[in-house]
Amino acid sequence: MTLAVRYKAARTLDTAVVEPRAPGPGEVELAPAYVGICGTDLHIFHGDLDARVAAPAVLGHEMSGRVTRVGPGVEDWRPGDAVTVMPLRWDDTCPACLAGHRHICQHLDFIGIDSPGAMQQRWTVPASTLIRLPEALALDRAALVEPTAVAVHDVGRAEVAEGEKVVVVGGGPVGILIALVARAAGAEVRVVELSPHRRLLAGELGLTAWDPADDDVPALVRAWTGEAGAEVAFEVSGAAGGVDTAVDVLGVRGRLCLVAIHPRPREVNLHRFFWRELTLVGARLYDRSDFGRAVALVADGTIPAARLISKVVPLGQAPAAFEALEGGGDVMKILVDCTDDAREAAV
Repeated sequence: MTLAVRYKAARTLDTAVVEPRAPGPGEVELAPAYVGICGTDLHIFHGDLDARVAAPAVLGHEMSGRVTRVGPGVEDWRPGDAVTVMPLRWDDTCPACLAGHRHICQHLDFIGIDSPGAMQQRWTVPASTLIRLPEALALDRAALVEPTAVAVHDVGRAEVAEGEKVVVVGGGPVGILIALVARAAGAEVRVVELSPHRRLLAGELGLTAWDPADDDVPALVRAWTGEAGAEVAFEVSGAAGGVDTAVDVLGVRGRLCLVAIHPRPREVNLHRFFWRELTLVGARLYDRSDFGRAVALVADGTIPAARLISKVVPLGQAPAAFEALEGGGDVMKILVDCTDDAREAAV
């Protein structure tokens, strides 16, 4: 038996003992070590994804852990191997897959949303989803590989180039990771964030952060760029005001990369798109090459993963951690410790 965190209904989670599923052909069983709670998990917690999530549902997709068992036909993995998971299953038959865009398959199974996730002591997944981790990489830090892969994909979609000026609107975990990945690509970066705590952390990481409540961000960008405007803006806030800011800071032929999930349609200044010949690009998920790059960035310290981890809680305290994250501003990333002693911590 294994302990798991389950979504039951809007704002209702529990920890329950469940029967682990033995790995079948082409599958592996994992012992998750650490699982991060992300914004999508919070959307599930709020009931926003009830059309997709079949309760009771085990949550979690930002993870690190080790292989415990392998199913028939699995040859490349052994018990004890350190891994993370690219939590995507595609059908290989839809138009998106046939066009080479399997990560946005039209019938995508996002593991941890559409099927059981990692927030449990044993987790069975297809061997094809595994990403090998360096043995020297601490597993708590490795839990940030998946969100770093998101940032790598976003920076790639925006085609950020060395020397470009980039504005990241929203300084939460993904926003900070985008800023760090863009900086590693040679860009000059500014972060726009309301939370004093998150602005302070950005500053400690060597990033300049502006407060949109007190600062005239478009004016600051004009001064910074010699009136030219930024080449790239990332909208990571999920707020209507964030969309406005991301559009307003762009220069001629600037690129706006939409990263945040907006739960409702937003008004957009299309005149500015026309006037400055702006480009809007969506960025969703990642592919295997993004994960490879993310592993390298976390392993070599380009992504200071330990600085982004606000708290680690045992599995039994995960429901309370979701509530703590709702405040947002004073917390960056909370990890859930899913190791075997979590059962005792939950009693």
